[in-house]
Amino acid sequence: MKIIKITGKNAKKAETLLRELEARGTTKTAEVEPVVRKIMQTVQKHGDKSLTKLAHKLDGFQKNQTLRVTPEEMQAAWDTIPADLRTALQTAADNIRHFAEQQKPDEWTTENTPGVTVGQIVRPLDSVGCYVPGGRYPLPSTLLMTSIPAQVAGVPRIVVTSPKPAAETLAAAYLAGITEFYRIGGAQAIAALAYGTETIDPVTKIVGPGNLYVTAAKIIASQICGIDMPAGPTEITVTSETGDPAGIAADLVAQAEHDPETLAIFITANEELANQVLKETKTQAKANKLAHASLKARGTIFLCGSVEETHTLTNRLAPEHLTVDTTEDLAWVANAGSVFVGNYSPQSMGDYISGPNHVLPTGRTGRIRGGLAVTDFLKIITVQNYTAQGLQTLGPQAIALATAEGLTAHAESVRVRMKAGNR
Repeated sequence: MKIIKITGKNAKKAETLLRELEARGTTKTAEVEPVVRKIMQTVQKHGDKSLTKLAHKLDGFQKNQTLRVTPEEMQAAWDTIPADLRTALQTAADNIRHFAEQQKPDEWTTENTPGVTVGQIVRPLDSVGCYVPGGRYPLPSTLLMTSIPAQVAGVPRIVVTSPKPAAETLAAAYLAGITEFYRIGGAQAIAALAYGTETIDPVTKIVGPGNLYVTAAKIIASQICGIDMPAGPTEITVTSETGDPAGIAADLVAQAEHDPETLAIFITANEELANQVLKETKTQAKANKLAHASLKARGTIFLCGSVEETHTLTNRLAPEHLTVDTTEDLAWVANAGSVFVGNYSPQSMGDYISGPNHVLPTGRTGRIRGGLAVTDFLKIITVQNYTAQGLQTLGPQAIALATAEGLTAHAESVRVRMKAGNR
């Protein structure tokens, strides 16, 4: 990890780095896009045959296995994992479900003009595919984070894909009541969910995090089905003036161990704190090979000239995970996936058990949206209901607007209904 001063003689160098970081999403996915597109085209053209071949090559799929995980496998996994893990998964599931239920939008109607009622109805998507990474580590938490909000939304068909699913992931699937689970991963899994194969019917929307290949595949798939967001390699930013150096370093190291492409940033105007965090991070990362490599490659401490500058810089980066000192700091936060407040809110709690979703926007998508939510699995459908009186009141104004735009048939469609209402 390195310290870079934003002001003074290093200002130009710092600005160059910041611009590179701002372009991180599109730059990284572009590097793998040709390979990903070829994989997806192959699956689209050849279906199960190509999917199975790629699964053997890339996912460790065995010849004696079926693509689809059986209910018995999921139940057996649940029965064999330790009791304390079952308890933890159940607690996480309960908190995720409760949070999603609070997020669910209401249906409503209102009369904005006498005789004119408007409102919205809420309907679930008919199918979703939940991608659960399974490469370096088992991620049962991601299975819960993606499938439970879909259940709360009322989605009738929920499909899970995960390469080499570990017992912990299969156990989480059993707990969540998943009935359709395929042991495939990578761009080939995204292709199967988007285009469909002989075995797997296509879905309406694909959600879940993944590596650069999965992220690039989701972007390509978005041309024919919905996706939640580019949720690629993990990002962490801590913006602090008074935080605990050991705690800040621990969060940076923890997120850095996810992926060698992890982006780990500390932002401060406190030079003493910057040096303390640098020292702590080096110490804590020594025994963690992956975190050490990630921090060495991309870990950066930005030392700013003022506290206000730290706020501006943080919002420019729009990080996936953001830690701040106090609740008062929330007032200046404009761009972030999920925010953690104070010394006793490690980001790992959000990864597992708090309730808010850990599938979060990366690559500066935090400028546009927040994390995965129950609303990602719902459609808000607007409703308009006019009485004859309401049409007589607002119709002439609609006619005026249509006429101004030169859309004569629009104006006439209103006149016809108004005449019918006068009979």
